[in-house]
Amino acid sequence: MRLMEQRQLGRTGLRVSHLGLGTLTWSRDTDEHEASEQLRDFVDAGGTLVDTSASYAEGGAEELLGSLLDRMVPRDDVVLCTKAGVRRTPSGGVVDASRGGLLRTLDASLRRLGTDHVDLWLVQTPDPRTPLTETVSALRIAVTSGRAQYVGLSNHAGWQVARAATLLGEDVGLAAVEAEYSLLQRGIEREVLPAAAEMGVGVLAWSPLGRGVLTGKYRRTIPADSRAASPHLAGFVEPYLGAESLSVVEAVATAAAGLDRTPLDVALAWLRVRTQVTSAIVGARTAAQLRGSLAAEDVVLPPEILHALDEVSAPELGYPERR
Repeated sequence: MRLMEQRQLGRTGLRVSHLGLGTLTWSRDTDEHEASEQLRDFVDAGGTLVDTSASYAEGGAEELLGSLLDRMVPRDDVVLCTKAGVRRTPSGGVVDASRGGLLRTLDASLRRLGTDHVDLWLVQTPDPRTPLTETVSALRIAVTSGRAQYVGLSNHAGWQVARAATLLGEDVGLAAVEAEYSLLQRGIEREVLPAAAEMGVGVLAWSPLGRGVLTGKYRRTIPADSRAASPHLAGFVEPYLGAESLSVVEAVATAAAGLDRTPLDVALAWLRVRTQVTSAIVGARTAAQLRGSLAAEDVVLPPEILHALDEVSAPELGYPERR
């Protein structure tokens, strides 16, 4: 297996692997044994970007990742990305992108991860109750205090990306925007991608496999060991199980059969040639599932298949972005 490509993140000097390792299921549906295998296999394949969040398993994913760093792989061998802006309360999750809330969360993340800084720190979601200027001030403090090397946004609109990049200026800079992007979700092509290109912001694509649906495993039924069967994640997958997604999934499966590859291979290969995407973040419940994504490195889609997939998955004008 060839080592995966390293790409420059926007206009920064930071380089990250074009596949990132997501940890959404860690310490919940993925135990320590599976997580350690994932991390080892990912780094052995040339992967560097590891993506987590303070909200994943209420901090459990960060704790598990922190316990593996240096023990399984050297801390300096990974580009560590975490997120803040969603905190847990007795009544459920609350969006809080205030300066105080973000910085307290960052400090707690550093303790769980066992490090004095993260390489990339993102605000996980927009907070309608907090001015964007205040949120951006927390990003600036994180960089100037040394707690984060680079900063960015996640799941924000195009205008918010452009405004934040302007507020941060060239001295700090907005390094990245993380957004859902796959053959089943191309909404960011309307505003987020143009804004990122104009401002020199790198793009990280989460759920490049359409929340697992593009693997084809839900074409006939819901497997008992899948995310859709998990009490924690069923609602996460459900939006892509309807008839609206079926034509895209079938087109991917047809292309895969013609190439003697898997639907997963085709979905990742389609995203790999989207020139604005710096890294696609793949999450896996098991190490075996992750190895399937790592094995897709050598897939090159013929132009006619790329064109067919573009056509069948193209979003209609005015079609709302799904979150």
